[in-house]
Amino acid sequence: MSHDAVSPNPVGTGAAFFDVDNTLMRGASIYHFARGLASRDLFTTRDLMRFAWGQTVFRVTGSEQPEHINAAREAALAFVAGHDVQDLVSLCEEIYDDTMADRIWEGTRALVQGHLDAGRPVWLVTATPVELAQIIRRRLGLTGALGTEAESIDGVYTGRLNGDLLHGPAKAVAVRALAHKEGWDLSACSAYSDSSNDLPLLSLVGDPHAVNPDGDLRRYARTHEWPVHDFRRHRAALKVAVPAAVAGAVAGAVAVRAVRHRRSPTAR
Repeated sequence: MSHDAVSPNPVGTGAAFFDVDNTLMRGASIYHFARGLASRDLFTTRDLMRFAWGQTVFRVTGSEQPEHINAAREAALAFVAGHDVQDLVSLCEEIYDDTMADRIWEGTRALVQGHLDAGRPVWLVTATPVELAQIIRRRLGLTGALGTEAESIDGVYTGRLNGDLLHGPAKAVAVRALAHKEGWDLSACSAYSDSSNDLPLLSLVGDPHAVNPDGDLRRYARTHEWPVHDFRRHRAALKVAVPAAVAGAVAGAVAVRAVRHRRSPTAR
């Protein structure tokens, strides 16, 4: 877990904390990163299809499945092992601009801007790799970012994590520590998430919000009279279109492999 801040904030103020996946951005950022790697021939078709299935479940159900999160984490860690940190950061910047920038929810962006216009610090709190979180933070002009940190030695990734994945209760622990450091009153802070996994974080602040919530979070938010924001559109069509898109991607990958096989000297 790591954080990245722009400038110090006044003691005694509140801050706003935003999850990334399906809260600020449509779908899972780690999948979009994998897509970017695959488009640069840095990721295998098999890896991308595994990520695609997790992404499909994520978008259709609106919930984070631990097995998909773990699979994405392990695949990402295996990929970055042995790579230079700065090279990966530069790659992340390219991929964000090419693949992720147009996936920011406009409604959530407006919520973010409202806090910024009011002079409040806005932080991302996400299981997303901190390198990606920092790039999103910079591109959107936010204050800081908390994210999962991959271990590096002498500027090279080891393939291990520093600490745990910043997910579920770990987010609340990290935000409490940050608030103590910055002198923020948690009762004056806001938090936004789509997932019931983030209930420890949402319950920590005085102004919790559910954004594009999963079923459990929606029910909890209604029971506790929390604001609910849903920026998704054509959700019924999405349930059909996304699996079809993944099936098309698989078919396309098979076709590409078949063409390459026919063209290769060993296939003759």
